[in-house]
Amino acid sequence: MSSVMKTLLIIRHAKSSWDNANLNDIDRPLNDRGKRDGAVMAARLIKAGVRVDLFVSSPAKRARHTAEMFAHIFGRKEKDIVLIPQLYHAQVQDFKDVVTGLDDQYDSVALFSHNPGITAFANVLSSVRLDNMPTCSIFAVTGTATSWKEFLHTGAAFWFFDYPKRTDEKD
Repeated sequence: MSSVMKTLLIIRHAKSSWDNANLNDIDRPLNDRGKRDGAVMAARLIKAGVRVDLFVSSPAKRARHTAEMFAHIFGRKEKDIVLIPQLYHAQVQDFKDVVTGLDDQYDSVALFSHNPGITAFANVLSSVRLDNMPTCSIFAVTGTATSWKEFLHTGAAFWFFDYPKRTDEKD
């Protein structure tokens, strides 16, 4: 069964550590909760049967490490993650540029980045509006576009929103 549907998972990096105030922002690592949340959220995707063909991340340490945890749970290697400097301090247009530039061979892409840009981008993807994407949250949309260039123009449909502190209420 070949799928022409494109799926985009935008994922805010997991909780970062502020233990060392002297670190440059780009070098801040994950804290213990962030490391736990990353593994939990990746496992939830696996359990839900979500497929990811490509992992794309900001080069910031906390985003990269979140992407690495997800990739590991999905049986991928660190070298399979594409680091895109434009995703660090990204604005909505930066996200759009990255998405429209994705290789069409990938039908499902997980994109790891930061607030406030990632929340703003989530809010232009579908009719669903968020006040804030919590750390390690996942906002997923699907679209019938056959190319990433068309994806944002053909109208993406909201698929799901998940975050570490969500309780398993009845769907």
